[in-house]
Amino acid sequence: MDNDEVNFLQEDAPQGADRKLVLGQILKKRIITMELAPGAVLEESALSNEFGLSRPPVRELLRQLAAEGYIELEANRGARVATMDYSSLRNFFLAAPLIYIATTKLAALNATKDEIAQLRQIQEKFKEAVASNSINDRVFYNDQFHLLIGKMARNAYLMPSLKRLLIDHARLGKTFYQPHTASMHEDLASAVKQHDEIIAAIESKNAPLAADLVKEHFELSRRNMAMFVAPEGIEVPTDF
Repeated sequence: MDNDEVNFLQEDAPQGADRKLVLGQILKKRIITMELAPGAVLEESALSNEFGLSRPPVRELLRQLAAEGYIELEANRGARVATMDYSSLRNFFLAAPLIYIATTKLAALNATKDEIAQLRQIQEKFKEAVASNSINDRVFYNDQFHLLIGKMARNAYLMPSLKRLLIDHARLGKTFYQPHTASMHEDLASAVKQHDEIIAAIESKNAPLAADLVKEHFELSRRNMAMFVAPEGIEVPTDF
C-alpha cells in the first residue's frame, strides 16, 4: 500500500477493522479512481500477500465485490475489474438521472440529523480535495457523498442500482477529467456549490428542490463527459 492508502485507512476505516474489510475498502477505491483499470486482472495470491490474508477470505471478498458490480468473475479466467463499453456507457446516461433523482428525493424525506452531519463531513473532504487538486480524493468523496444520500433514501430496491451506477460514474469522471482548463475549474466550483445546495434541500426536507438540484448536478457531469467525447466543432447531443 502507498502513503495515500495508509492515510485513507487512518481516516476512513472503522476502528478495529479487520484485514478483509480493509482489503475491500482499498480495492473499491483503486477501482473507482482507475488505479485498477477496467478489465485489469486481480490475482488472489498477490492480494493475499499484500494484505496478509489467506486465499479463502480473499476469494470470498472477490465474490462479494462481483455481486456489487466492481469486478467480474469468469470460469477459468479469475477475477477482472468490471469492464466499460459503449453499451454500459449508454445505459449509464439513460439510468443515472432517474436513480439520482429518486434517491435524493427520498433522502430529503427520510434523512436524520446525524446523517446530514455525516454528509457535511464528506462534503468538507470533497472541498479539500478540490482545493488541493487531489483528483483521486475528489472522485472518491464525490462517490461517498452520493452513496450516503442513497443510504438516507432507505429503499432496498434503489440501493443496488445506485451502488452499481456510482462505480461507473466515478470511473467515467476520472477518465474524462480535463485538468488545467478554465472551464474545468469553474465546473468544480459549481459542483461544490451544488453539493452544498443539495445538503440544504435535504435538511429542509424539500424533496422537489433536492430532485431539481441533483438533476442539474448530474447534467454538469454529463456535459463534461460529452464534450470530451465530442471535441469543439462537433455538435454535442442534448439527450441520449
